[in-house]
Amino acid sequence: MRGKELLTIDQRLEWMSPPNGEWELATYYTFSQHDLDIINRHRRDYNRLGFAVQLALLRYPGWSITDIKEVPDFLLEYLAKQLGIEPGVFSLYARRENTLWDHLKEIRDEYGFTTFTTNDYRRLLKFLFQQALENGNAVHLIRVALDELRRSKIILPAITTIERVVWEARHRAEERIYRQIHEALTSSQKQKLDKLIEPVIGTGKTTLGWLKETTGQFSPEAFLKVIERLEYIRSLQLNIDTKAIHPNRLRQLSRLGARYEPQSFRRFHEAKRYTVMVAYLLDLSQDLVDQAFEIHDKQILTLQSKGRKQQEELQKQNGKAVNEKVIHYADLGAALIKARDEGIDPFVMLETIMPWEKFVESVEEAKKLSRPLDYDYLDLLESRFNYLRKYTPTLLSALEFRSTKSAEPLMRALDTIREMNDTGKRKVPEDAPLDFVSNRWQKHVFDEDGAINRHYYEMAALTELRNYVRSGDVSIVGSRQHKDFDEYLVSKNEWKSTQSTGTRLAVSLNVE
Repeated sequence: MRGKELLTIDQRLEWMSPPNGEWELATYYTFSQHDLDIINRHRRDYNRLGFAVQLALLRYPGWSITDIKEVPDFLLEYLAKQLGIEPGVFSLYARRENTLWDHLKEIRDEYGFTTFTTNDYRRLLKFLFQQALENGNAVHLIRVALDELRRSKIILPAITTIERVVWEARHRAEERIYRQIHEALTSSQKQKLDKLIEPVIGTGKTTLGWLKETTGQFSPEAFLKVIERLEYIRSLQLNIDTKAIHPNRLRQLSRLGARYEPQSFRRFHEAKRYTVMVAYLLDLSQDLVDQAFEIHDKQILTLQSKGRKQQEELQKQNGKAVNEKVIHYADLGAALIKARDEGIDPFVMLETIMPWEKFVESVEEAKKLSRPLDYDYLDLLESRFNYLRKYTPTLLSALEFRSTKSAEPLMRALDTIREMNDTGKRKVPEDAPLDFVSNRWQKHVFDEDGAINRHYYEMAALTELRNYVRSGDVSIVGSRQHKDFDEYLVSKNEWKSTQSTGTRLAVSLNVE
């Protein structure tokens, strides 16, 4: 029995205490005119107030007055005010025990309250079992159980009875989930899972412990480590159909697995051990996919940030030379204006400011100091290409992307880059997709001879990949954060089944 107790003594008192708040008092303890008519049928003030208290407590929190150790003053004051009675008279109530029971019987007859029976226990267990298949949190299930009994106007039994039925429902739900996953595993898969929690010879560490390690900094090296762990989980081939298990329940099992050290799994019985490990590993693989793409996201942001900084640094370094050129060309401009106004040969006037040879030399220097008219920094990024190449081939080979129609040109471009990576080709094919290239990248993607610049082609594709994933036009298979939007919705087959069987949705069509 002690194993089936889910709450502490203080928690039980908290559940059984009437709520103290303006909204709660108004919601749960405001009497209707019908209530007041029934209450006022009783002759003495203390009986009227006592009857009102019993009615209020049966409605919320749902226990009879004999189960509530002390009726708080705030509740007495709120109820007495509605009746125009002094709250202090409550101390005179129920000196005769028969009065208390007579009032309870009257409330049951008038309002339809019933006593909790063995049949109610069975019905509640069946109801909670379905709830526990979705959410195994004990506090949540206790709240659901109490709400269901209140809705059915069943006087609540002892809180320990509620705990027991919740424990039993949760236990049965867990056993079903454990059985579903355990029976789906092959002996080979079980052996692989057992190997995860065995210490590796010479290190004392376990493979599961390695899989649980955090990524650390965002770098190409960190990306490769994340993919290494992801590929290891994929090698376990845990292709288990978990659609019959509620996603929320899988997440709870995964969080359980994340908390336990590898050696703790050895203490679980076989079905629980494998189920928790599978749930954790399936969840971890989604996290690793998201971590991997987050690193790519940060690398693209860093690429852009370094381009901006490099441009700013160039401006700082060349500031004096640029200022000198501005002064020279201001003087030259003034000389040309004067030459036109006075009808003087402009070349003669120009050479009074600067010898022709020096002017030609100055123009060449100005070309080197100048930046693009749109003041963009993309022309400075080519030197970063090799840094990105430390991880981008792995990115494209390890992660699977799917797209909407608008992103199909980008998908074809990524296929082209993958093929170049696999075959070792250096040049981008002439027929490579270019529809995805934005105007900003256009002038850099093509060299002066019209050939496609591989460095800029890849950087443009990888930048657009980041943008499309963030916008939702490209999804990542196996991701939680960037999965296909349709996966959030009820499938067409499930919807048709719901319609044909008459099963109702989880939301009411009633606005209230």
